[in-house]
Amino acid sequence: MSHTGRNIVIGGEAGQGLVTIGQMLTKALIRSGYEVVVSQDYMSRVRGGHNTYSIRVHDAPIAAPAEAMDVLVALNQETVSLHKHELADGGIVILDAGLDPEGTKAVPVPFKDLSPRPIFENVAALGVLGSLLGVDRPTMEGLVRETFGKKGDEVVGQNMKVLDDAWKWAEAHRASCAALPAPKGPKGRMMLHGNEAIALGALAAGVKFCSFYPMTPATSVAQELITKGRKLGVVVEQAEDEIAAINMALGATYAGAKALVPTSGGGFALMTEGVSLAGVMEAPVVIVLAQRPGPATGLPTRTEQADLNLALYAGHGEFPRAILAPATIEDCFHLTHAAFDLTERFQTPVFVLTDQYLSDSYRAVVPFDLDALPPVAEPDFSPGGGPKFKRYKRYELTESGVSPRKVPGFTETLVLADCHEHTEQGNITEDADLRNAMNDKRLRKGEGLRALCIPPRVSDDANPDLLLVCWGSSEGPVAEAAELLRDRGRSVGVMSFTQVWPLDPAQFLPALQAAKEVVCVEGNATGQFARLLRQETGFEVSRTLLRYDGRIFTPKWLAERLE
Repeated sequence: MSHTGRNIVIGGEAGQGLVTIGQMLTKALIRSGYEVVVSQDYMSRVRGGHNTYSIRVHDAPIAAPAEAMDVLVALNQETVSLHKHELADGGIVILDAGLDPEGTKAVPVPFKDLSPRPIFENVAALGVLGSLLGVDRPTMEGLVRETFGKKGDEVVGQNMKVLDDAWKWAEAHRASCAALPAPKGPKGRMMLHGNEAIALGALAAGVKFCSFYPMTPATSVAQELITKGRKLGVVVEQAEDEIAAINMALGATYAGAKALVPTSGGGFALMTEGVSLAGVMEAPVVIVLAQRPGPATGLPTRTEQADLNLALYAGHGEFPRAILAPATIEDCFHLTHAAFDLTERFQTPVFVLTDQYLSDSYRAVVPFDLDALPPVAEPDFSPGGGPKFKRYKRYELTESGVSPRKVPGFTETLVLADCHEHTEQGNITEDADLRNAMNDKRLRKGEGLRALCIPPRVSDDANPDLLLVCWGSSEGPVAEAAELLRDRGRSVGVMSFTQVWPLDPAQFLPALQAAKEVVCVEGNATGQFARLLRQETGFEVSRTLLRYDGRIFTPKWLAERLE
């Protein structure tokens, strides 16, 4: 078992409370000062099915999940049977005394004796885990009080007694599990997963409207805006379908509201006509596309990176767009904030392309400095009337392609919008020359987007023998895999893209050409980003390393295949 970190996996059926145990333990670890990477593996069922909640905890920074299990908390027999072969050397199984350890090194816990009723077994498991791992007890007690405080003193007292009994029981069995080393991280950090950070980034940017139709793994973005945005005046509307959701957002943005639409692949497929409408209306809208494996329903609760082409080419006709692909929880916040600025500045759709792994992965995050955020562009809310406003041209032909955007209701002038090709004022036209001029005007905005392109993050290795290229959430596993290979004497660099469209080859092409071997790591079957690189630069990667079984990249999985 690792001396500096642990991989704790809680397994059971949906409805058994494994997420409750996992979230409370994760929060306690973060408040104590540990680094964590959480990954959630759940089946597409309301109840039943085999699910796991994995917490990799360390006293030093980590960026990826692990494979071997140091501590397996088995809430049912199936968990033991499925995962006993994945235990690390010295790994233990914590299970109810009534379950069969199946030959593993086990800590049978008398949960029924420690819990006056089955509903308290989650807190008993939390007490046993906290004690065995050496988590700060006052932190754990404060968390229990905080969690159950709204239910009254009696309920808090009952849970505190269960926690105390479980803690004392585990103290007698501490030799079964080495305690974690003292934490080194700062206190006061937040426990956030990717979708929560996306919602917070949107709130910091001034989002005022969110329309959605529920779809895993994007729904929690809207749920966070419902709970966190109410006091900020955010309107969240659950539409009857995804077509209505995108069109509602376009109506809101026409009225001047910053609008967000969260969805996943199957839902976004229905939105593509609305995306095209946004293109011709020159309507600013941010679309969060949380990827999961397709085609069709596919693996609805698993992860993948196969919707890059969908986001890149969605919508008939030609119009500019930007696609941002966060790699970390901090990226989720800052790139969503940036997306609102880009979409308003260039009046065209902007995508935040995430995936199930990052959406559901909790990390320890330092609170964001809101005062340090750059300003977000706004439409023209200035009032006015008189002759000059009667000559207002919503789609004025400009050198940059960006036209003045006023908001109806804030001015006496008429603000038109239309799904047809139009004149500068916004009236329908079929004039051939004007059609060309308008199409060229819209496409010119793409050059403005390219000029603000976010460069990829590149490791410090100068001209490495092996350069690993990745995008989005695969950055953490790829970076740790590179470290494993360096420990074995390899010369390895990492280039991670958090903006995948548009691309500026001057930012990265020299580094690609300098490396002896370039491997592109992607969570899809066809190497979509590698093909995009070749399309935009002519550069062909040496090979691709692809995963599309719905599972998460891990450093071990990558390192084995790169060797």
